[in-house]
Amino acid sequence: MYNSEQLIIPEHSLDRDCTTLSRHVLQQFQSFSPEAQDLSAIMSRIALAAKLISRRLSRAGLMAGVLGFTGEVNVQGESVKKMDVYANEVFISVFKQSGLVCRLASEEMEKPYYIPENCPIGRYSLLYDPIDGSSNVDINLNIGSIFSIRQQQGEDLDGQASDLLQDGRQQIAAGYILYGPATVLVYSLGHGVHSFILDPSLGEFILSQENIKIPEHGPVYSTNEGNFWQWEEPFREYTRYVHRHEGYTARYSGALVGDIHRILMQGGVFLYPGTVKKPEGKLRLLYETAPLAFLIDQAGGRASDGTRNLLDIVPDKLHMRTPLIIGSTEDVKLVESFIQDWKRRGQEIQVPVHS
Repeated sequence: MYNSEQLIIPEHSLDRDCTTLSRHVLQQFQSFSPEAQDLSAIMSRIALAAKLISRRLSRAGLMAGVLGFTGEVNVQGESVKKMDVYANEVFISVFKQSGLVCRLASEEMEKPYYIPENCPIGRYSLLYDPIDGSSNVDINLNIGSIFSIRQQQGEDLDGQASDLLQDGRQQIAAGYILYGPATVLVYSLGHGVHSFILDPSLGEFILSQENIKIPEHGPVYSTNEGNFWQWEEPFREYTRYVHRHEGYTARYSGALVGDIHRILMQGGVFLYPGTVKKPEGKLRLLYETAPLAFLIDQAGGRASDGTRNLLDIVPDKLHMRTPLIIGSTEDVKLVESFIQDWKRRGQEIQVPVHS
């Protein structure tokens, strides 16, 4: 025999356990408006892509022809891994017959992928990095996907997608998927940042944490110090600073999404500077830095290229690159202060001295 009183579960616990991603999106809008239903459906499709990629990754070591390089080079001049190709095709496939998205733009494709049959209905564009940190795939470390949703402006009759060349504040939603011990989806519609965990037994992303706030300061600094001598001086000065002061810990995985997720939860700063030879950096604005900046801004943090708020940068081309300084507000401002001091000293040196 059992006592029914012992089976009482707090209502708020049940609510959280029953909150799926699509339901949560509708709750964000507090309505069943056409826009709310569209974005709920788009997020459900992104979740489906995440499930397919997660399943593939979990079996990768047991399947022939899944890991390694294809032998091809993408539009960025980088060697393409087989998982990059698979993940890119997954995103295209799940949206092809959705009626939701007219264009998909990926860092793996030189030009956007158009879905003409969707264009009369779907007025949205999905920009994404299908697999971030693909070098980690073959050694079973965490990787991720990054996505951004934008509203299509105009008819785009010339097929150049020039309306996508707008600042990051024009994003309707942004987020990432982290493939690790658990598959985690983090997103924002401009009303806070929320995380979901994939429950394999249900096949659903279930709400894990709402309204995530990044600490104003954190102990983690995350950067590839192997590039130390290729950086400009202010970034080297900042690195020397954290080496000399207690309370800092270095954490860098080589997977942008994993490192950003740690910063979001624990606080700190992630740096991917440009180099003296390539001051524009490596990361792409539309597919990586702007979506992450949107998220971190919603969580109360800050994202910068060193001199400008990343959300204010208007790209001049689809594959524009930017340096990235992102994380807790105090930590990002500290890095920026080294850049400002360095520039001020440079201006003082250039000022002619009149006798």
